[in-house]
Amino acid sequence: MTWMVYGANGYTGQLVAREAVARGERPVLAGRSGKVAELAGELGLEHRVFDLSDAKAGLAGIAVVAHCAGPFSATARPMVDACVATGTHYLDVTGEIDVYEAIFARDAEAKEAGVVLLPGAGFDVVPSDCLAAMLAEALPGATHLRLAFAAGGGLSGGTLRTTVEGMATGGRARVDGKVVTVPMAHSTMTAFFPSGPRTVISLPWGDVATAYRSTGIPNIVTHISVPMAAGLVRRGQRLAAPIMRTALGQRVGKSLAGLVSGPGEKRRSHSRAEFWGEVKDADGRRATGTLVTPNTYSITADAVIRIATKVAEVTPGAHTPATAFGAKFVRELDGVTVGPTVVLQP
Repeated sequence: MTWMVYGANGYTGQLVAREAVARGERPVLAGRSGKVAELAGELGLEHRVFDLSDAKAGLAGIAVVAHCAGPFSATARPMVDACVATGTHYLDVTGEIDVYEAIFARDAEAKEAGVVLLPGAGFDVVPSDCLAAMLAEALPGATHLRLAFAAGGGLSGGTLRTTVEGMATGGRARVDGKVVTVPMAHSTMTAFFPSGPRTVISLPWGDVATAYRSTGIPNIVTHISVPMAAGLVRRGQRLAAPIMRTALGQRVGKSLAGLVSGPGEKRRSHSRAEFWGEVKDADGRRATGTLVTPNTYSITADAVIRIATKVAEVTPGAHTPATAFGAKFVRELDGVTVGPTVVLQP
């Protein structure tokens, strides 16, 4: 099977390509820039240079594409269009809620074309999606889900560019099955991570979209551990939002983000991420669980490669990681520790 890493000249794409070769894989490397040729030459791989406006031709002979060229608000649709037209299975590493929702809306189209569309094949959202599915299995009929994570190790320029886009809007949550806009950091709580309890604040994350598909739970809030008070986050977002809604604000913000190269190998190897989740049902019963994973980018490369090499076995349609491979998929990833799921009575 021939698969492709598109956006291989970016930070995440390079990690995926290098790790794939280390595992004996031979993906085709591709991107919008001729810079991809240098990496392909170093790794001894085939490469292609094409813009997404010509993606159908660029995907000729490709069975699966791992799409790593964000921001996905601009790049996901043309790549998905090309995949549906060419019968190519699609996965990406987006964390953008609206991108997930748009791709999930194409489920029937994907089934008719015989392709799998699987956004969120990396840190966003493999660990948290599988944790949500585990908790839903432990407490069938749960009506509320809360997820939280704490991650270290730094960010890449691509991740920061996506963050710049998100600064223009408020928070997001799922309420009674609908994605709604809520104030940024509107919820503060204590998450009981394996390393100890931490105060976390609500910030929008991909699970607002994906966990609903994986579990059917209609009320979902995502939380993140950040080194500042919720009030500061709320005020900062309110002040920044009017500026970041302008074309100039977005252009300047993304230009500055592009100066960030992303964490090096040493920093990645010395950092990790922790997840905590809780579900509740109408009778007051609760189930909680935790995960510990390697650095966000390390687990992304691992998950993308595993998914790319087995996604053709999945029933066609739009999927989350858990609907494609089950809640236990996260246990297959290197360096992941899954804590016990505890069901508590009211």
